[in-house]
Amino acid sequence: MEKTFNLTRREDGIAILTMDVPGETMNTLKAQFGPEITDILNEIKADSSIRGLVLISGKKDSFVAGADISMLDACQSAADAKALSKQGHLVFNELEALNIPVVAAIHGACLGGGLELALACHQRVCSDDNKTMLGVPEVQLGLLPGGGGTQRLPRLVGITTALDMMLTGKQIRPKQALKMGLVSDVVPQTILLQTAVEMALAGKRTVKPVKKSLVNQVLEGTSFGRNIIFDQAAKQVEKKTQGNYPAPAKIIDCVRQGLAKGLKEGLEVEAGHFADLVMSKESEALRSIFFATTEMKKETGAEGATPRKVKKAVILGGGLMGGGIASVTTTKAKIPARVKDISEKGLSNALSYAYKLLDKGVKRRHMTSAARDNLMALMTTTTEYKGVKDADIVVEAVFEDLALKHQMVKDVERECGEHTIFASNTSSLPISQIAEAASRPENVIGLHYFSPVEKMPLVEVIAHAKTSPETIATTVAFARKQGKTPIVVQDGAGFYVNRILALYMNEAAQLLLEGQSVEHLDKALVKFGFPVGPITLLDEVGIDVGAKIAPILEKELGERFKAPAAFDKLLADDRKGRKNSKGFYQYAAAGKKTASKKVDETVYDVLGIKPGAEKDIKAISDRCVVQMLNEAVRCLEEGIIASPRDGDIGAIFGIGFPPFLGGPFHYIDTLGAAKLVDQLESYQAQFGERFMPCERLKQMAADNTRFFS
Repeated sequence: MEKTFNLTRREDGIAILTMDVPGETMNTLKAQFGPEITDILNEIKADSSIRGLVLISGKKDSFVAGADISMLDACQSAADAKALSKQGHLVFNELEALNIPVVAAIHGACLGGGLELALACHQRVCSDDNKTMLGVPEVQLGLLPGGGGTQRLPRLVGITTALDMMLTGKQIRPKQALKMGLVSDVVPQTILLQTAVEMALAGKRTVKPVKKSLVNQVLEGTSFGRNIIFDQAAKQVEKKTQGNYPAPAKIIDCVRQGLAKGLKEGLEVEAGHFADLVMSKESEALRSIFFATTEMKKETGAEGATPRKVKKAVILGGGLMGGGIASVTTTKAKIPARVKDISEKGLSNALSYAYKLLDKGVKRRHMTSAARDNLMALMTTTTEYKGVKDADIVVEAVFEDLALKHQMVKDVERECGEHTIFASNTSSLPISQIAEAASRPENVIGLHYFSPVEKMPLVEVIAHAKTSPETIATTVAFARKQGKTPIVVQDGAGFYVNRILALYMNEAAQLLLEGQSVEHLDKALVKFGFPVGPITLLDEVGIDVGAKIAPILEKELGERFKAPAAFDKLLADDRKGRKNSKGFYQYAAAGKKTASKKVDETVYDVLGIKPGAEKDIKAISDRCVVQMLNEAVRCLEEGIIASPRDGDIGAIFGIGFPPFLGGPFHYIDTLGAAKLVDQLESYQAQFGERFMPCERLKQMAADNTRFFS
């Protein structure tokens, strides 16, 4: 069997331990490595000629990317999971207990179990490369660092910094890592090994204590102060997670107990909490998302088709969406983009939009101003169709007007090459209708981004009946280069995400008109697990946008999509939401910050309602969410989405469906189809036909089947 760990001895007495998992592009820690590492450590202990040890990766671009997540799915019980954690503790404790200096030489990703391995070494040095990132992202999978991280990290960098890293899962760049004391030195990759060897030869065992701010010195220095830190952290976590995620509270408890009772006891608490989290339904859901997105990265979106290389893109429209799309094309995909708009104002908007985003990176010292300017140079502008002949893809982001989009298709076919893809960022118009104007309909596709483009991870790639597989594959690859998670959906009004969102929003509007207050509605759905409530979302998206989409959906999909008529009154009162600082909430004048978001009480008069008694929070969220679930299954039934997996990813990344529930289809499996059908039928009797359960759900309820095995 090929070995993962190889020990070589140098003449100066330093041994180099290289980790290189055979046949994998990244190193990950696996349970079966335990015995191999223990044998090597015994060999080192027995060899008195070894004066120091350097741990390095044999991979080109990564140190250790973390533990192998599939190990966790193999755990049948909490006892299995606890044994995994304790095995890690055993090996890392042995490494730490070596009486020679042990130095980790880090280049590339050093995450999760990889960082815990480095923490068990006596010193760490990392390369100054952009690829080098350190962090403990376990919380994002509903877990905690189970290899001693909750104990060693706070002792090295301080409680506040360690909690911040563990509770957010954020990744730390080399300079930050040096500043916080996570590493002792940062050097060019060319001298990384040499520096680590010199550190081992110097034999320094104690790491310089990190400089803490005065406040942190005072707080972290006494048990009273530490309790203040833990209580504050717990309050912030509760506010952010609404109690829906168990991992953060357990992370805080591990640190608290470890510092109060010592390392040995702390590791015991860590193993116990880790085991509970591995078996939790929340972590299972979050891990399913991780596996789904990993699997999707390997797919082209069209069976057997090879994507063409995109060397140049053109964006039509310099508005908010156009500017955002141009920005992710140049900065993330590093593909030259030419923005075309009819006015100079639109063009300068697009440029300043991209510049502001990049400049944030310069201000935070994540990039140099020269790097920013190089990326800005990839974006060019034009008011006429100039310099577009060689475009591989044209993304259209103009107004939702079919005649205008038809004109764009004709312009592009006239000005560009025969292979140029025409991708429309429409949010509601069927792509087949846009393609009617095309002489090459096989090149026409939908590419639906969500706002704000630079933040929202999802994009829907919409194929109509005549779109060629090569066009689909090329568009999917292009979206992925922009840092997006693409899902391929079939053509139809509202596609997938806006379609399931529309019914959810309509139901929230019905509840508002029945006398539920704006705050109470938003609070109910944030408690359920959405990032923002439906009324806040309507203000953000734009009440006018909602009003434009609703009739299209109603016309194509039927009566259940009818928006409440009372909403016309909002538009008559010129309420568009945040964009014109007039909606359901109050907005401060430009440049001023409001202390806290308050409801604009005059909105109730406009709608002719008075908020009454507050309904139970669960009753409110159930009524809105079942609409989304029912419609998601309908989209699967009609073939709009290819699989329950795609439906889950689309809802989580597109509209923030609560990740800890795993997506609409995972959640239906948790509820049980029969229970959901009962709930829908009970609402149908009370509120009408819009709640009628779809055929597939009724069938599943009768057969007692699930979406996922």
